[in-house]
Amino acid sequence: MANPLRVTAPAGEPTLGMVREFEAPRRLVWEAFTRAEHMARRWGPRKYSSEVKEYDVRPGGRWRLVQTHGAERHEFSGEFRIVEALVILAWTFGYMNYPPLLETMKFEDLGERTRVVGKGVFPSAAERDGMIASGMESGKRESYERLDDLLVGIAASSIAG
Repeated sequence: MANPLRVTAPAGEPTLGMVREFEAPRRLVWEAFTRAEHMARRWGPRKYSSEVKEYDVRPGGRWRLVQTHGAERHEFSGEFRIVEALVILAWTFGYMNYPPLLETMKFEDLGERTRVVGKGVFPSAAERDGMIASGMESGKRESYERLDDLLVGIAASSIAG
């Protein structure tokens, strides 16, 4: 894979770092993260259908997404804390019965490419380890692969439009 996901989980610390580069300009990557219709198409493993129930991208705005596959159901929700266009997006991230964490994503402009640097701060290292054990890393990896595909489509429609 040309742009692998790099994950760091320092032992004993309640943090999780994730870095991934994308073959698209920062404005397109930002759009993919901040528009509900794109969120539903890029979130989670491909086997799931995602429905965005709420996505109000502004400080204090709420978000909620439900993912299904047959009888399997996963709910994610939170509140946007920081929204600085093209630069930083921070939200609380709740998953099912896990305590919410604070996730921050920074968008670094690399010209025609973008680096997204994410950091999650969990209530404890044990909570972070539980999230990792749930399969979060493989889900994030596949989400970012789906985002690669989506970015190609967004770029094509930007050129056509």
